[in-house]
Amino acid sequence: MSDLRGKQKHYLRAQAHNMTPIFSVGKNGLSKIWLDQLTDAIEKRELFKISIQQTADVDVDDVKKYVENNSRIEIVQTIGRTLVLYKRSDNPENREFSTEVEAI
Repeated sequence: MSDLRGKQKHYLRAQAHNMTPIFSVGKNGLSKIWLDQLTDAIEKRELFKISIQQTADVDVDDVKKYVENNSRIEIVQTIGRTLVLYKRSDNPENREFSTEVEAI
């Protein structure tokens, strides 16, 4: 995992500001299938938000640890029950944000 520097995180937070969460964690909690879907999506987008529903049996820290320990995805920011996730795409055609991040 590449540790992002402050300016890089700042850039990613700014880019994610107006995004709506596209994934959520609900009462089914965290699973391998959920993480696989998350990984597939982040490979295409590089940056997005996920939210933790009120009915979820897990909290923000649980989700953070699960994602970071089981994938190469980085948590850029936590806002209440919403997390901003980032991972540089392995496919050069999908590198919209990572090109900028690497230049910072």
